[in-house]
Amino acid sequence: MSARLPAEGLAAVRVLVVGDIMLDRYWLGDVERISPEAPVPVIGVSETEERPGGAGNVAANVTALGARCQLLSFVGDDEAGRRLNDLLGKARIDRHLHIDPSSRTTEKLRIVSRNQQLLRADFEQRPDEEILERSLEDYRALLSEASIVVISDYGKGGLAYVETMISNAGKAGVPIIVDPKGIDFARYRGATLVTPNLKEFEAVAGQVASEEDFEIKAAAMLEKYGFGALLVTLGEKGMVLFRPGAAKVYRSAHAREVFDVSGAGDTVVAVAAIGFAANLPWADTLELATRAASAVVTRFGTSVATPADLETSDEGNR
Repeated sequence: MSARLPAEGLAAVRVLVVGDIMLDRYWLGDVERISPEAPVPVIGVSETEERPGGAGNVAANVTALGARCQLLSFVGDDEAGRRLNDLLGKARIDRHLHIDPSSRTTEKLRIVSRNQQLLRADFEQRPDEEILERSLEDYRALLSEASIVVISDYGKGGLAYVETMISNAGKAGVPIIVDPKGIDFARYRGATLVTPNLKEFEAVAGQVASEEDFEIKAAAMLEKYGFGALLVTLGEKGMVLFRPGAAKVYRSAHAREVFDVSGAGDTVVAVAAIGFAANLPWADTLELATRAASAVVTRFGTSVATPADLETSDEGNR
């Protein structure tokens, strides 16, 4: 039987997403000449788009798939923050956004011509310590209502207390999924599931030389950091799940033309959270996550999966 989300049970799933949110902006147009001022292309901007990014994209994927979502993060007291709040509201996300007047909302501006990214400009500033402390207080209050927690770490400074958050979730009996950043995986000790891509995994465990070596390194990581499971995404090769004392679960990717990989990891994390909270078997959860990721990479920019994206059957399980 093909894997599917239990539509009748999704309304009871409440995902708490915590982490770094950002506004993804796109300026689109054609390049027809080179600037006389410097050897750079001149783009005539004809269209602009704005979408939630980072933890905001995780949350948007959760609600698009039919589950409920609370989002805890911070923004600056600026136009980008207000715009991001509006977009999140339209996505039916219950927002708990702390406004930091001394900081600014994280933005990624991508300039695109004929489906080719010419330039990306990032605007960011770490939040104030007082904001982080208040966010931790909110987190503890929201934890009692959560079926599962997702930590979306983009390294923007919003997760200074991630160790405490994981500890609090463990004491409350709430599973916690971490989409990691950087090489200090000790910060995520005790997480239920950690979802690095292969590059992130190898940055911590060392380069993978073979399938056997992959399993050895994954087992060592699980033991060292006390993770309940480890889901490594492999790009166009799919994804593989490792658990202590259990056989690995592999899902191959669907054959699709890749248009834009932005946010695909966010989609995988969102589906994994919903599947885990809905008590789906791991094999089914990975199948659905693969379908969803294979769909969003065929679209322009940061995108969300829909229930229709999960309907495609696939025989890539082993």
